[in-house]
Amino acid sequence: MSISSSTKEEISLKKFKEKVINDFRTISLSREISVQGRREVLLGKGKFGIFGDGKELPQIVMSHFFKKGDYRSGYYRDQTLLFAQELLTVENVFAALYADLDIEREPMSGGRQMGGHFATHSLNKDGTWKDLTKQKNSSPDISPTAGQMPRLVGLAQASKVYRNIKDIEKLSS
Repeated sequence: MSISSSTKEEISLKKFKEKVINDFRTISLSREISVQGRREVLLGKGKFGIFGDGKELPQIVMSHFFKKGDYRSGYYRDQTLLFAQELLTVENVFAALYADLDIEREPMSGGRQMGGHFATHSLNKDGTWKDLTKQKNSSPDISPTAGQMPRLVGLAQASKVYRNIKDIEKLSS
């Protein structure tokens, strides 16, 4: 019935409907979190917060094309993308809003960055490299939009270089 985003294979109408409904749930959840989070900030209960309302649909679309091994060097309003990738939960967003220092509850920075600055971890707990080709990766965000382009170019160059080095095959696909 429809074309899958990652391959050119057909998917059933039932699967397509399930995907659309799931995307709608993710979009609705992300918008509600933005509304509730902003309310907490305005009431003085949470620290400064940036939320993703108004950016949901393009991020849902991007999530269908983002593969394991890819890097996101994004924008601090990318919460919907991370929800769709299952890298962020409602609890994580509010833990960041309240500057929770527990890395299990606030896995992006352990409450040490401004809310909405998303990151994935490249190291295991024992300090060894994770196989970054087997996870969806998010480079830690920064606020100035002018500073994002050099980071994107650097990630692309590093990916190109790493592909040609045999000892670090876990870093780039």
